[in-house]
Amino acid sequence: MPDRRTVALVTLGCARNEVDSEELAGRLEADGWQLVEDAEDADVAVVNTCGFVEAAKKDSVDALLEANDLKRHGRTQAVVAVGCMAERYGKELAEALPEADGVLGFDDYTDISDRLQTILNGGIHASHTPRDRRKLLPISPAERQESAASVALPGHGPMDLPEGLAPASGPRAPLRRRLEGTPVASVKLASGCDRRCSFCAIPSFRGSFISRRPSDVLGETRWLAEQGVKEVMLVSENNTSYGKDLGDIRLLESLLPELAEVDGIERVRVSYLQPAETRPGLIDVLTSTPGVVPYFDLSFQHSAPDVLRAMRRFGDTDRFLELLDTIRSKAPEAGVRSNFIVGFPGESESDLAELERFLTHARLDAIGVFGYSDEEGTEAATYEHKLDEDIVAERLARVSRMAEELVSQRAEERVGETVRVLVESVDEEEGVYGRAAHQAPETDGQVLLTSGTGLRTGHMVEAKVVGTEGVDLVAEPLFQGSPALSEEAGR
Repeated sequence: MPDRRTVALVTLGCARNEVDSEELAGRLEADGWQLVEDAEDADVAVVNTCGFVEAAKKDSVDALLEANDLKRHGRTQAVVAVGCMAERYGKELAEALPEADGVLGFDDYTDISDRLQTILNGGIHASHTPRDRRKLLPISPAERQESAASVALPGHGPMDLPEGLAPASGPRAPLRRRLEGTPVASVKLASGCDRRCSFCAIPSFRGSFISRRPSDVLGETRWLAEQGVKEVMLVSENNTSYGKDLGDIRLLESLLPELAEVDGIERVRVSYLQPAETRPGLIDVLTSTPGVVPYFDLSFQHSAPDVLRAMRRFGDTDRFLELLDTIRSKAPEAGVRSNFIVGFPGESESDLAELERFLTHARLDAIGVFGYSDEEGTEAATYEHKLDEDIVAERLARVSRMAEELVSQRAEERVGETVRVLVESVDEEEGVYGRAAHQAPETDGQVLLTSGTGLRTGHMVEAKVVGTEGVDLVAEPLFQGSPALSEEAGR
């Protein structure tokens, strides 16, 4: 075995994939691999792929091909695909993309070191034949926890580890190694999804919904705080289902205050909420718990009833607006973001107008708009009344323009507000940037601070919004002297 085996992890897709990559990094480092940042400096480049939509899959393939190019003129000897696209297609991807030296599924994660060593030595690891991972756990949520130990669940790494397997951090250090030194980190709350949205293939390759135990989530959060993390973001395919397989559908409501009390954690954020499952009690906790930000990442997808029914979803414009009114009656400054699909099979002009009516009145802080495209293996792919690609493209452009204007208007409404900003980058030329409570990492815009005197990454600063740049805010720090005074004032 070589004295120095190096590996780089290239992560695409969502925050859930980022957590999975850090679990893989923890396993590899524990087995003697040296982690490097750039693929060109690694013996093995591991690409954690996304398999959600066509554009994401194309990005994953491009990343694999780019990494493969390094084998011609750099240190890199092998390129390996992991992640959702690798799990979803397995052997098919390996045959279609011979540039990848290995395609590993979720079941390979616990033996990732051995798999990479085999490939690095010139051996061949036979790629898996994909299967519907929903069938690996019992249909009844109450019976799933007993079966979980026999099913590969990325991001659910064990918490009680042998000495030396992970960085020492008390008795419950997670099997995870941070890949970036940012003051924010995601924590996986659960995996999988029991919903059957007609356009989504995720449950078939991520499996049925299964919660992590609260003690594991708390233990990982404490460990992250010891690594300098100030904000944790809870991620899963559907956070509003958390606890249903543990016998308590309201478990998130009791867990959030405990997470907010972890020493060193300044901010707890919850993502991926289903509107139909967003209970009054959860709204109360999200809008009134110190340290838990009033942030609502609500998966609306559309607001026209006929389109929502075809999507196998619930709600309509008026019910969604009532939900937003309830949230803002408790926390007027609450942040709300959502994603929408336009051009869904059978979507009429009146359906699109209904969506535009909702967007006009919703006052969302961030809006993602996607044009519909068939995803193989989904119910919607079999639907009739598909719209022509040029119509989908026109509607996508139309709603995207509208969304851009609306989020800019919403940002302007925040001028004059006092926001608490987590500083994330300090650069003499580019300035000081961070995020307010209503802004999630990478998706919802950021805050440019007009003064960076004495600030460093990880500081929490009170600031007054004095301007906007599209969805981004410009804010003036309110502290006088040391920013630590601002931090104390915000607690």
